[in-house]
Amino acid sequence: MRPRLLAIMAGVLGIALIIPAAYARLDDGGTDTEAGVPTPAPSAPPQPTLADAPVSVPFEGEFFSWALMDRQTDTISGAENLTDTSSTESMIKVWFAADYLNQLGDESLSTTMRDAISTAIRDSDDDAAERLYREVGRSATIDRMISTCGLTDTKPGTVPEYIGWWSFTQMSPRDAVRLGDCIADGTAAGPTWTEFLMDEMSQVRGTTAAADQNMRSGGGRWGIIDGLPESITSQSPVGMKNGWTALSYDGNWHVNCLAVNDQWSLAVMMRYPRQSGLDYGAQTCASVATQLVTPQPGAALKVPQQPTGEDR
Repeated sequence: MRPRLLAIMAGVLGIALIIPAAYARLDDGGTDTEAGVPTPAPSAPPQPTLADAPVSVPFEGEFFSWALMDRQTDTISGAENLTDTSSTESMIKVWFAADYLNQLGDESLSTTMRDAISTAIRDSDDDAAERLYREVGRSATIDRMISTCGLTDTKPGTVPEYIGWWSFTQMSPRDAVRLGDCIADGTAAGPTWTEFLMDEMSQVRGTTAAADQNMRSGGGRWGIIDGLPESITSQSPVGMKNGWTALSYDGNWHVNCLAVNDQWSLAVMMRYPRQSGLDYGAQTCASVATQLVTPQPGAALKVPQQPTGEDR
């Protein structure tokens, strides 16, 4: 019986030696040494951003359009009517701040004017914006905005009773994203003040709720920002400046959303019946932003497949 027992033990020992050797061969640096094929590593997921994509909005109103600028390539995409115009409303206030700061240059900013800029942007305060508008030469600032930022569709307001009102400046979504880029890249405010201005734009506050909407100011933190996932908002600050007014002369809300970060500039502009309310416009802006998020949340990550024996 002893020779048989020794034979069995030798067989077991042989198997034990073969198996680790096989595993070592397959797991040595992620390479199957018999085939000589490296095991592919999973691809790192791309950073979420906004990119051109089909947008479908069940919009009911007189005018709806949007535009997106890829700030890395200066490519602008958007709706077919992205060159059509609507009134800027409070969206243009950020330009008055930028123009003032550019003219200020390296000089110090007074507390009074710092407060005016902050309330004009963070609270969309009309009186603060009007002060800035006077300081930068009234209508001359509109001409400077057009030339400085390379706007091609923008022009002064054309409604007779509102001629000279800065809020009725006509701008297209295409020009609005150019304005956002012009501010973010430092052209508008200059190198000394761009970071300050972008920080103010990232701190816009207040909602669409009636309690946050006043006669001469209002909450403006809504729209595009609500359509962005945390994976985008956490990458870099999102600067924004919306514009909104319910006008009696045409019975419409005029609502504009502008947002910009390091990668992109997005604008949504619309006019729709007053009875639809401000939330309707805010939700439309958010919907456009969400549909442009790339990759879409939950999109499956494609992992390279291990080659089969036939592929090798």
